[in-house]
Amino acid sequence: MTEISELGEIVQGKVKWFDPVKGFGFVVSDSGGADILLHANVLRNFGQSSVADAAGVEIRIQKTARGVQATEVLSIAPPETDSFTELEDEEFLSMAGSVETPLEPARVKWFDKAKGFGFANVFGRPEDIFIHVEILRRSGLADLQSGEAVGLRVIEGKRGRMATIVSSWETALHDTVAEIEA
Repeated sequence: MTEISELGEIVQGKVKWFDPVKGFGFVVSDSGGADILLHANVLRNFGQSSVADAAGVEIRIQKTARGVQATEVLSIAPPETDSFTELEDEEFLSMAGSVETPLEPARVKWFDKAKGFGFANVFGRPEDIFIHVEILRRSGLADLQSGEAVGLRVIEGKRGRMATIVSSWETALHDTVAEIEA
């Protein structure tokens, strides 16, 4: 779907790749055409520091002399795939009704993409929350930065508290307000 407004064309697409270290990546429009540059600053304005490869996005674009680039991220959806890695606590995730658990404000303690996991702390609580890279990917994110504010849905797993959903703080705030108003 493509829509044109006075602020720029709105495009639906999928993230081809995004590298937070390089500070950019590319989106492929569902309607075809040239790759669309997605700069880290545009993503940060949406409240995220990364986005998973193959995540669905709705973006506003502009055409420049150097090509097409995203000027605003409107929404991000996790990748649509059946090839998710099985997690040790998978039965806990399915039993927990993770969408029904409350969204908790947290700050990333550290996350190592190469190791495949990291930890966050929920505000006002001393224990660490385990974040697996697969949960991050299922949430539409590719990486987290130390100190980054996030929203977490948490369950009690076999080895302690673990995240079932990770969202950017801005998305978490928006979702919490929507839940209160509903």
